[in-house]
Amino acid sequence: MTIRKAVIPAAGLGTRFLPATKSTPKEMLPVVDKPAIQYVVEEAVRAGLDDVLMITGRSKRTLADHFDAVPELESALEAKGDTERLDRVRESTALADVHFVRQGEPKGLGHAVLCARRHVGDEPFAVLLGDDLIDERDELLTQMLEVQRATGGSVVALLEVDPEQVHLYGCAAVQPADGVAGTGEADVVRITGLVEKPDPADAPSNLAIIGRYVLHPAVFDVLEETPPGRGGEIQLTDALATLAGTPAEQGGGVYGVVFRGRRYDTGDRLDYLKAVVRIAVDRPDLGPDLRAWLTEYVPTLR
Repeated sequence: MTIRKAVIPAAGLGTRFLPATKSTPKEMLPVVDKPAIQYVVEEAVRAGLDDVLMITGRSKRTLADHFDAVPELESALEAKGDTERLDRVRESTALADVHFVRQGEPKGLGHAVLCARRHVGDEPFAVLLGDDLIDERDELLTQMLEVQRATGGSVVALLEVDPEQVHLYGCAAVQPADGVAGTGEADVVRITGLVEKPDPADAPSNLAIIGRYVLHPAVFDVLEETPPGRGGEIQLTDALATLAGTPAEQGGGVYGVVFRGRRYDTGDRLDYLKAVVRIAVDRPDLGPDLRAWLTEYVPTLR
């Protein structure tokens, strides 16, 4: 089955970025000159996912506005002959078929995914978290889709982290896939267990789950029965741990793709600033001047 649907949870309050997020959704904070959420939608579209559902909450109307047409602005730019900016404004409108549903209550990532059940139906789908931006030069989601098609199970993205940092993530216990994935990739593993934000001493590995998933629809039934876990929220990690021990004929089996490319974390203030700089220095229109300035400025900090 060709996977076409992507789910992007975007109902968080963005408290780490207050007061900027008091009236502006954190997903709309600019990364250079595009909101963070647009990078995520663009990634989904590059992987062939052109049906996007955003799980939102109150005060998130600007997300819908961003992916909608703005006739007044477009007319003004057209009248000025500013075709470059006009094309950039229209780009987000034409990216994908974008839908929205409200989560209602902040009950965790697992509950947010469960809110997508009616839209997704009985087919595999991808989940992309807006805090993780994957560099467009590095493939991840495409490989995850291939692994899902080969195995029929669910797939998560994994990243090797400092063992002292595993308490910030969900953590995976893994074993070699032994060709089960059928992709020939050494970085594809089978997941035997998952723990949400473990103490470093109890972590089964240093492989952390980052914000990309390709899920079998069986996850919905599991989430319906998953009680609140860490933080009193319904954890997607707990549901995936259940699926890891479920027979394949029932939609079970969880695999991991170990990502070794460029990832930008926009969920933390300092990492957000680093992401803006790293993305900007690679831009052909901004990079040369920004690198020259950084070369002059950085030595003054010593």
